[in-house]
Amino acid sequence: MLAIEDLYKSYGPVTALDGLSFHVNPGEMFGFVGSNGAGKTTAMRIILGVLSSDSGRVTWKGQPLDHRTRREIGYMPEERGLYPRMKVGDQLVYLAQLHGVSPAQAVTDMELWTEKLGIEHRRNDLVQTLSLGNQQRVQLAAALVSDPQIMVLDEPFSGLDPVAVDVMSEVLREKTRQGVPVIFSSHQLDLVERLCDRVGIVSAGSMVTVGAIDDLRQTETPEYVLVTRADSQATFEGVTISTEETRGETLIRTFVTPPGYDEQQILRTAMAAGPVYEFSRRRPHLEELFRHVVSTGPGTEKEN
Repeated sequence: MLAIEDLYKSYGPVTALDGLSFHVNPGEMFGFVGSNGAGKTTAMRIILGVLSSDSGRVTWKGQPLDHRTRREIGYMPEERGLYPRMKVGDQLVYLAQLHGVSPAQAVTDMELWTEKLGIEHRRNDLVQTLSLGNQQRVQLAAALVSDPQIMVLDEPFSGLDPVAVDVMSEVLREKTRQGVPVIFSSHQLDLVERLCDRVGIVSAGSMVTVGAIDDLRQTETPEYVLVTRADSQATFEGVTISTEETRGETLIRTFVTPPGYDEQQILRTAMAAGPVYEFSRRRPHLEELFRHVVSTGPGTEKEN
């Protein structure tokens, strides 16, 4: 397990991390989200050893990270850290060797990951001649060629088209199936919601809420969405209609129900008045949770 414990980091009067704590389990994909300046990149750089914390610690399998264990981390920075005038293949081989991989194995790994990421035909091209999307694929390959035991990725999906997103997503799933913990930050919250086992939302350097996506989306007060014909005359008792919107010939209503209320009564009432096109439990998406957390600010951490 990769554990980040009570990290503090200040730059003069500015507090970047304020007691940040979370963990990433083996084989888990962890989404690390927050507004710009929330402390995500600072935390990642401390994990890598690029920065030192004022206090707190980072451990892997219960032991503090040292130079040897940090060589086992595959890191993808938000700003591309590639050599623009170096050929793709040569660069990946060189970076693998910096992690202690033998020259022969480095070539094998370079060939493997460029093929899996769909850039095998660009091995002899200079990085600066590639599109931004292909540069991003090379950047991910650079994080993979050393056979990392931990992966730390800062905005890995930035600038990718949908096909490239799918390719990169499958590569990360493959690493988690091998037991590798993967942590990545992203502002593309739909991707985080779709890919991650757990997510942590950080604000002002503190972890405000962390847990499994399904757990975080649970609400104390149940809500239901009902879609009927726009001219439906159904009336409902004992519930609150929180939103109501007409779209063409359909009427979409969201109901808030009190504790113990039989939600099927909403459906029965609606069906008695005409056709029902949809009736479902509504749960907030990660984007809504994120907006709420950012607006309320740091508070008591919730661990699920």
